[in-house]
Amino acid sequence: MEMKKVLTIAGSDSGGGAGIQADLKTFAALGVYGSSVITALTAQNTVGVQGVFEVDPAFVEQQIDSVMNDIGAHAAKTGMLYNRGIIAAVAKKVKEHGLAELVVDPVMVSATGASLLKKQDVNALIKELLPLARVVTPNPAEAEVLSGLKIKSVDDMKKAAKKIAALGPKSVVVTGGDLRRRQAVDVLYSDGRFEDMKGPRVKTENTHGTGCTYSSAIAVGLARGKSLSEAVR
Repeated sequence: MEMKKVLTIAGSDSGGGAGIQADLKTFAALGVYGSSVITALTAQNTVGVQGVFEVDPAFVEQQIDSVMNDIGAHAAKTGMLYNRGIIAAVAKKVKEHGLAELVVDPVMVSATGASLLKKQDVNALIKELLPLARVVTPNPAEAEVLSGLKIKSVDDMKKAAKKIAALGPKSVVVTGGDLRRRQAVDVLYSDGRFEDMKGPRVKTENTHGTGCTYSSAIAVGLARGKSLSEAVR
């Protein structure tokens, strides 16, 4: 049986907890072959981001071509893209290489509060990349930016998911872990239907890289041919 291959297009976390390091660890743990395209280098640890060095968009394109022209990918995910030049480069290559199973994690701010996407470039993410996504996986803060709505409840998550879906992605998962409820509830909106993904809430401060890990695991499920609902579960 052919080993499934998944590509991550994201930033590097020198501390190893998030970014491409978290993605590649997730791919390995779930038994697929992971490849990576690095969009930015960060000087980062568990307490914060101390510096960002962005990669030239032309070199991001070259990395994608190198992977896709040889190894290929059954699915891909994006994380930190940082600026509109990188977003445009990724969108161009996603279309060129026909990456249909694309999970877009709209990374904007780190768990420690550092900006990972220039505020003025959010519109580029919305216009150029979201319409190419099989699924977008914002947390409540990111969903507020994308939808323009305030999110304080599961109902708010549903309204935001519907509004984000209108921007072009096939499906949306708004994650609910940040809402501090007793039970963790993620909302999947796909084909005009909502599905509540419920699970026990884990009480921990160790949340660095959870969004990266989650979106990577969804990409693995899609690479294996699972339905979106199964992949998210």
